[in-house]
Amino acid sequence: MVTQYKLFPKTLVFLTFAVQLSRPVCVDVPSDTEAVLGNSMKLTCISCMKREEVTAKTRVDWYFTPNTEENGELNRTHIYVFEDFVAKPLDGPFKDRLTWNGSQDLQDVSIRVLNVTFNDSGFYQCHILREFKFGFFEPSFFVEKNITLTVKEKATQDTAAIYSEIMMYVLLVFLTFWLLVEMVYCYRKISKSDEQAQDTATNYLAIPSEQKDNPAPSAAE
Repeated sequence: MVTQYKLFPKTLVFLTFAVQLSRPVCVDVPSDTEAVLGNSMKLTCISCMKREEVTAKTRVDWYFTPNTEENGELNRTHIYVFEDFVAKPLDGPFKDRLTWNGSQDLQDVSIRVLNVTFNDSGFYQCHILREFKFGFFEPSFFVEKNITLTVKEKATQDTAAIYSEIMMYVLLVFLTFWLLVEMVYCYRKISKSDEQAQDTATNYLAIPSEQKDNPAPSAAE
């Protein structure tokens, strides 16, 4: 029983280090499509790599097509380039209003629009080109993500999102309480087992040696 007490803290320490050393999981989530006038807006673009240990050269290009037509045509503008870990904002309607908002491993290649205006409403395209390196073999991979952005004067309240957030916190509190109850129950159970084992050992030691060597005959005999 003493061994269990020694093993329990070691297990907790091991699990703590395992959680800290584990890598975050890449999840491909869609971007928000509503921005508020005058605020900043993150245009989310995620492309998860199935094998993170493989090195890849990544280039990201962002394009913007406004909702308004000029001369009867919709003009697509190249607004942002990210290559070789260098961000290159381009001249145009978003000059000095775009910042890199991606991750270090380049699975998240999002950008952020500063000081959003009504003219920012439109169609955004995120082009990701990866060139993998497998010795002499260098395959390429291309993916395109599309975002249709709408700019509003005031933020709209999403009732479903509010309820979901409330339920998330309620569930978190419940799971935390349940975990504490389970830990207390297991601790008491282990303590009780240890006490019973100690009582048994104490009673056995209290028996005279003659009775240990010559146990009392049973009633049948």
